[in-house]
Amino acid sequence: MKLTILSTSDTHGYLLPTDYRDRQLDAEFGLTKAATVIATEKAKTTDPVLVIENGDFLQGSPFAYYQAKVAKQVVGMTSVYNVLPYQVGIVGNHEFNYGTDYLQDAIKYSDRHFLCANILNADGEPAFGQPYEIFEYDDHLKVAVLGLTTCYIPHWEAPDKIAGLTFKSAVETAKKWVPQLHQLADIVVVAYHGGFERDIVTGEATEALTGENEGYELLKHVPGIDALVTGHQHREIAAVSDGVPTTQPGSKAAYVGKITLTLDENKQVSGATADLFSTADVKADEDLTDSLLPDNENVEDWLDQPLGKTEGDLTIHDPLAVRLQPHPYIQFIQDVQRDATKTKISGTALFNNDGQGFGKIITFRSVLTNYIYPNTLAVVKVSGADLRAALEQCANYFTVTATGEIGVNPKFETPKPQHYNYDMYAGINYTIDVSRPVGQRITELTYEGQSIRPEQELEVVVNQYRAVGGGNYQMFTADKIVREVTEDMTEIIADYLRVHPVVKATTEQNFKVIK
Repeated sequence: MKLTILSTSDTHGYLLPTDYRDRQLDAEFGLTKAATVIATEKAKTTDPVLVIENGDFLQGSPFAYYQAKVAKQVVGMTSVYNVLPYQVGIVGNHEFNYGTDYLQDAIKYSDRHFLCANILNADGEPAFGQPYEIFEYDDHLKVAVLGLTTCYIPHWEAPDKIAGLTFKSAVETAKKWVPQLHQLADIVVVAYHGGFERDIVTGEATEALTGENEGYELLKHVPGIDALVTGHQHREIAAVSDGVPTTQPGSKAAYVGKITLTLDENKQVSGATADLFSTADVKADEDLTDSLLPDNENVEDWLDQPLGKTEGDLTIHDPLAVRLQPHPYIQFIQDVQRDATKTKISGTALFNNDGQGFGKIITFRSVLTNYIYPNTLAVVKVSGADLRAALEQCANYFTVTATGEIGVNPKFETPKPQHYNYDMYAGINYTIDVSRPVGQRITELTYEGQSIRPEQELEVVVNQYRAVGGGNYQMFTADKIVREVTEDMTEIIADYLRVHPVVKATTEQNFKVIK
């Protein structure tokens, strides 16, 4: 007998094969394509099949944003995911972006059963679904699935969004539950919305060991896990380590993970394989596509609403160039943040390398495809020493390449792209000298024409993710927040454009990166 475990993760509401830069449905990803892969793989076997949705499905695409913020109902999302034969759903960290009420509604209107053993309510009970579920198949095979979520959510979310919740270590939670589940079931599968903090083969740390990702510890130090499904990092992983198969199927439904367990007569694992199936060249499920098209047209029409226009060039052609010197698009975001919070100093990031900036007409489409996260804004009161430390951490984004050019530190590109953890600032003047040692790269730092003193108090507006220390910016903490703007940043941008409908391609020319 064989047990097949199929999974998607981090689909982020990308249902149709589109990235929403235009109305074309020709992208090499999308849930409608994953649906075809899942149906094909299920049809290949008469043995048991388990299908898992591994989290981060509620937020990410313009379609998902439209359902939450414009239509203000979650069934536009849940009804689509309900078409796929998911039996299990895991809570992802981005499920919290629109608030716990929206998440609870998503759980309520979903056919799959949500599992999350390590996020507890005030009574110490699982706050979202059950900790585990046991599935019984023919021949009395019992398969337990334990649901886990990255415990690092308090470092990203506003305190009011997670009030009354306790986030436990995935590893410690698994150590508690896995032995118990082996008393109740033949096979134990762990579905973890988290990734790997170490190289699976060498054990070498691949990131700061903060507890955000505990996949390696689960794989190596929690006995009894028969299969490990992961996500969160958007990596493409299919491996068998010490006999335990694990998958991580990228993002946007670009891949479907498949684990196959071969079971002996005692229903114990005698062999295992792990695979990823690309959805790039797969035909999207026609019935699901047809059901989505009318709602998607509403989204597309909404995205094309004009909000403003530009004078000069606010387009992005070279992401690295944007990060090396002031750029009009980044200047615009800084101006929006400062206007909304009445703050003189602002920090923001170019979140990924896909943003194209603004053309002549600014639409909701161009806002949402550039500013991809549903951030709110927070003003933090920090010392001059804190601000310098933050800039030094930003400066670590750069390195001098073998050819003598300024390039990107590989740690910000692998194993997971983290371009969003390099901030640029406005309202201050500073220089990053990449030729200097890490931690000593800020050679100029002034505010209003004066050098910033270590003890000087400054108010800085950043997004809420950064304000609570997201990205391991430990100099920023929730207790330093002095005021907030709780509207979504995309709404703030739209409001700003109603008052300032013409955006000029100007910059402060306040920072430079040299070597």
